[in-house]
Amino acid sequence: MDQPKRQLGRMIREPMSEDFQSRMLHRERQQLEDDRRRFKQEQQDFYRRKELEQKRLAEEKHLFQMKWKILEGELQKLAHEKEDIEREKKRYSRTGSNRGKTAGEPLPEAQMFFSGVNNMGALKKRYKDLTKIYHPDNAAGDTNTLQEINRIYDSLKKQFKN
Repeated sequence: MDQPKRQLGRMIREPMSEDFQSRMLHRERQQLEDDRRRFKQEQQDFYRRKELEQKRLAEEKHLFQMKWKILEGELQKLAHEKEDIEREKKRYSRTGSNRGKTAGEPLPEAQMFFSGVNNMGALKKRYKDLTKIYHPDNAAGDTNTLQEINRIYDSLKKQFKN
């Protein structure tokens, strides 16, 4: 038989003295006070951890919102740049009629490709750069634009040779 059961059996058989009863009550009270203090400490620890976790979640939410705003802004910039590129492409491409020009005569917009070129070396360099950009195999490539660039290059090459 274990110890607590023996004591309980003795307490039931023997009448308890008042002194013994007060000591037992005092021990039980102390045990309850210790339990209450431990519970209060655990409760405080729990609320501290909960508060820290809520702060961490609030910071993460704030950071996520900031990242989201940055991504939205960049997406809008990208959309505007794409629209600008499409407008530029339309401006430089030859769509529709020839606007009264003859077949061999370059469009006025196409002259802009070689603006600022004043010698044969600069002409060749600009032509090489433009063919890299507008070659039909590239993403920004366009056959009609490249043909126009070739026509203007040929006419400017003749001018610089003279």
